[in-house]
Amino acid sequence: MMGLAALTIIVLCVCALAGFPVLVALAASVLVFLTFSGGWMLAMPQQTLAGLSDYILVTLPLFILAGGIMNAGGIADRLFAFASALLGWMRGGLAHVNVGVSLMFGGMIGTSVADLAGSGSVIIPKMKQAGYPGPFAAALTATSSGIGVLVPPSSPMILYSAVTGTSLGAMFLAGAVPGVLMALVLMLTVAILARRHGWKPAQGFAWSELLRTGRQAILPMGMPALILGGLVFGFFTPSEAGAFAVAYALFLSMVVYRTLSWSGLYRVAVDAAVLTGEVLMVVGLSTALGWALSQARVPMALAEGLSVLFPFEGQFLQLVVLLLLALIAGMVLDPLIPMIMPVLLPSLMVLDVDLVHFGVLMVVTVAIGQVTPPVALALLVAARIGQEEVLAVTRANMPFLLALFGLLLLLILVPQLALWLPGVLM
Repeated sequence: MMGLAALTIIVLCVCALAGFPVLVALAASVLVFLTFSGGWMLAMPQQTLAGLSDYILVTLPLFILAGGIMNAGGIADRLFAFASALLGWMRGGLAHVNVGVSLMFGGMIGTSVADLAGSGSVIIPKMKQAGYPGPFAAALTATSSGIGVLVPPSSPMILYSAVTGTSLGAMFLAGAVPGVLMALVLMLTVAILARRHGWKPAQGFAWSELLRTGRQAILPMGMPALILGGLVFGFFTPSEAGAFAVAYALFLSMVVYRTLSWSGLYRVAVDAAVLTGEVLMVVGLSTALGWALSQARVPMALAEGLSVLFPFEGQFLQLVVLLLLALIAGMVLDPLIPMIMPVLLPSLMVLDVDLVHFGVLMVVTVAIGQVTPPVALALLVAARIGQEEVLAVTRANMPFLLALFGLLLLLILVPQLALWLPGVLM
């Protein structure tokens, strides 16, 4: 059976590298397994539907729609003005502003690519006009957009919660501190590069400007806090939190700011429906693939192999190996979590790994995978927005990629950075 499992994985990777849609790659790999194992073909639709049965997935289209509404409502300019007043006085000011906008914008959008599309179209041209190298501006924007998958509401965390059964509220809380740490790590890298290249502050600091722009940005920035507060104190369930996010986004965009028309809302709803359908199909087929590999005893073989390789106490090296496997998969497969977690989950249960901690590590791995070739989706989008060569953007991104690996190592060594906040509030 292990040979058949290897063939299944090879088919999946070949289809992905050949440019086939993820849905086709997943379906083809499951069909290959069922065909050569003599399995019941109806197992594929059964397992696919079983993967979509978790109620927590109801929150996914709601948060996607809320993020789309906020994005179309033109909040990026408000956040940029506030981040400029808060961070623009530092050396390399616009680069720090870039990270700050991603921290604030990601907490409302919940996906890194959506954050990149919304904030990147504003910040990359401004950085280039200010004299920053185009590849550097695109690389920083691509990497900082990964903050959006850590700061709640986070679509990868919703998917992780659905696949593993982990509390969504705990996952949202666990991502808050690492999200801020990721912003600080990137800003430290920017500070080092700014000193080396002599980049100047974007503007001086003024309390009046900070207060003025803060008043304009406070309502959009309040959405993550309201969602987290409602979940922690029991005011609403995760699905109700998603509905609240949509209502809040509609109120801001159509009533307070009046920047979103009915025709614009229709386009946002259509885009959200298409994206939700694609993601849910990937979740369902990934569950079927995970079931097929479980039938071939791949998770048990993985856990036994780790126990043989690292028989001593301590999970550090075991976590490193599992995350390395996930990172390699993330270089080729997107979205990663619904595709890899059905395979890794049984091994995590055998190794007694804390699923909340591992969830944060997986989300950071997702952020790293999105800026790591050969796929590097975030780098591709940023290069397209900035009209730069992808290879040049990839080279410019190396310092930030190394910084993210350092953050991942820190989170592995100090689990309480992720677990402290859920432990205190839940």
